[in-house]
Amino acid sequence: MPDLGRTFLASVARGPAACAIVDGDRRFAYADWLERIGRAAAGLDALGLHSGDRLVTVLRNRLEAATLHWACQFAGVVITPVNWRATREELGHVLADADARALVYEPVSEEAAEGAVNVPRIALDGARHATDSWERVFEAPDPPASAAPATPRASADDVSVMLYTSGTTGRGKGVPRCHRAEQAAALAHIAHHQYAFGESTLGVMPLYHTMGVRSLLSSAFLGGCFVCQPRFDAAKALDLIEEEGITSLYLVPTLYHDLLDHPEFTPERVASVRRVGFAGMPMTDALVRRVEEGFRPRLFVNHYGSSEVFTFTIDQRAHAKPGSAGRAGLNQEVRVVRLGSNDAEEVAAEPGEEGEIAVRLDHDEAFDGYWRRPDADAKALRDGWYFTGDTGFQDDEGDLFVTGRVDDMIISGGENITPVEVENVLSLHPAVAEVAVAGLPDDRWGQRVAAFVVRREPVAEEALDEHCRASSLPAFKRPREYTFLREIPKSPVGKILRRRLVAGEYDAEDRAVRIARVAKGRTGEAAPRADETCSKPPDFSETR
Repeated sequence: MPDLGRTFLASVARGPAACAIVDGDRRFAYADWLERIGRAAAGLDALGLHSGDRLVTVLRNRLEAATLHWACQFAGVVITPVNWRATREELGHVLADADARALVYEPVSEEAAEGAVNVPRIALDGARHATDSWERVFEAPDPPASAAPATPRASADDVSVMLYTSGTTGRGKGVPRCHRAEQAAALAHIAHHQYAFGESTLGVMPLYHTMGVRSLLSSAFLGGCFVCQPRFDAAKALDLIEEEGITSLYLVPTLYHDLLDHPEFTPERVASVRRVGFAGMPMTDALVRRVEEGFRPRLFVNHYGSSEVFTFTIDQRAHAKPGSAGRAGLNQEVRVVRLGSNDAEEVAAEPGEEGEIAVRLDHDEAFDGYWRRPDADAKALRDGWYFTGDTGFQDDEGDLFVTGRVDDMIISGGENITPVEVENVLSLHPAVAEVAVAGLPDDRWGQRVAAFVVRREPVAEEALDEHCRASSLPAFKRPREYTFLREIPKSPVGKILRRRLVAGEYDAEDRAVRIARVAKGRTGEAAPRADETCSKPPDFSETR
């Protein structure tokens, strides 16, 4: 399998005049973009970076970020992208942990970059605290002959990129991925989503996230067009889809929700989109229906994976069985392991039995281990399996349902309750725009189920409770507390931050009221009463 630089050169040879990237008014064909990539690679040489060195970037999705990503592939430098919202402390951790040799940033991140005193700091757009500028380093008018045109200098086994996990339970961990793994992940992504040559995609998923990297690479592999959107805005996204004739979307569910909720959304405006894919978190049943009706895609893909092992499972008919993550992707094997077990052979015995999801590591898409974190390796990597930390179950047909994180599991009166199951039920109420469920501390039951709701229209707690009663949701899983929020706290890529809900860090509709029991005297009913206890695992498939 070749390195990524050679794969890019193949696309240039196939279609040198094809449009490769769009960023506002800036548009470049493949041949012209290759020339810019060569100059950027020469800039890496001028900085003294060698194969295997880490370059940290704090950039939004813009031409320079994509150009630098590819320049690193040619030069053998390990691009290490960081969330542009990172604090000084978070950026400082990555710079130190990665032994970074240089930092590239823009004005939105200049305050965080101020503390980076031990590395060259290259700034775009006149950002403060810089030791040099992008224009002087990466756009030199006369690059060295070694980089004009760009010449691949990496091997398939060299590290391509090091992503940092979100660090929701501590400091982020480095996930180094070699060219071979990135090649395999991009090719699998193309196959799973049935992309065609010349595919155009909305480049809004950040390039510090595996979904953004996958969109960038697969677009270039196919001679397609990567349309940059530096920061998501539903109105601007609709404009770009319509104006650029974008044919494929690969987004987190939150962004589909925002597109569909925008007052200017119409199916006609997104008629060019043939393929719709989502990942990063489960999509509620209600949102699945809305995406199917609003986009009318030829292919509707639920992709389940991670930075460490890009593809776990694929469902190419997400609308046919809402909630299903499908079955193992190409060259992959997936198991549901009994909760608390460290042995991948201890699989869940029955359909519907919940456990931790584990996937194979012995294939090209997988990483080799965390960066300098033997403790994390010991926790997640066991006998050739990656233990994902996600919970789920398989139904009678063998399809996987992801129910949440092991750490998100609500344990009330000894019963396991997964937030996603309750969220799916509540999402089907017409007055619910968004919902998140978490377990709050309870003296008697350990935890009680609490629902945090963004309302589309006025609705009372009692009506939502009646909706849950009328569903197939077991009584002990019904929320015992409702809080109405202006918005659900989420990570930059749209994942629900349940820890903030538990800590009370949210924007409630009524700041003076922490709202509200479903009915008087409900405290203490979070766990099943004697007549509500299940004698066998609940049939989760009935609630999806």
